[in-house]
Amino acid sequence: MTVPASLKLLHDRTDEGASVASLAAICTGRKERVMPTMKKRSEERRQHPRYALPPMYTRVLVRLLDEDEFTWEGHAYDISEGGLRFELDRAIAPGTPVAMRIDLPHAPSERSTMRRSAFVFANIVWLQDEDEPGPVRMAAVFTQFARQGDRELLFNRLMRTAYRQAA
Repeated sequence: MTVPASLKLLHDRTDEGASVASLAAICTGRKERVMPTMKKRSEERRQHPRYALPPMYTRVLVRLLDEDEFTWEGHAYDISEGGLRFELDRAIAPGTPVAMRIDLPHAPSERSTMRRSAFVFANIVWLQDEDEPGPVRMAAVFTQFARQGDRELLFNRLMRTAYRQAA
């Protein structure tokens, strides 16, 4: 699968305060590697509500920024305007910038011809149980929506579809 030209052109852009250097530092010595944070653990850090997605129906394609094609395929568990939790058969280290294609499931009332893929740039922020056999769960925070309208596509889909809010 080839990557849209807009992903290649925007690969070095990040949102304010999300520099690759600051995202490259990781905590060590834990089963779950997490990006360091200045906030207390008990505080809610999410800026957007998360929505649970139908299991195995939200395909995610991932590539590193120096690659021309999406090389890994997995699926998402939950999503928000700011990021998503997903799994792949391969672990990607926290702090790694990636490009992603997120194929949102069709709502029952939608026509099958409606656009449903959003392209984003993101940084991996944690991974879980990388030493366990099988797929690895990870989370990524979005740094840039690659195409005009992708943010609106995602937000509108989440708001008008009957996804339940994740805990």
